[in-house]
Amino acid sequence: MIAYRAMLDIPRELVAYVARLLADQRRARGTRRGSRALTCWRQALFALAWFRKREDITVLGAGFGISRATAYRYHDESVRVLAA
Repeated sequence: MIAYRAMLDIPRELVAYVARLLADQRRARGTRRGSRALTCWRQALFALAWFRKREDITVLGAGFGISRATAYRYHDESVRVLAA
């Protein structure tokens, strides 16, 4: 598999907002720093990329360097945070 960079047409402020929501949720859960595969920013970017492009989660996760299971878990977590 070959990885490549791409542009995503979403505002930087939106990524920052979702990252703050994820950070707040991690703090509330007591998640230790450095214990997650992606930072809040990268997880927010991952989730918003999925919403924008509707790519296969496994392929999108591979682009972010995470496993299939982690990609699905991060996707579900991000949707729950946004729904709240």
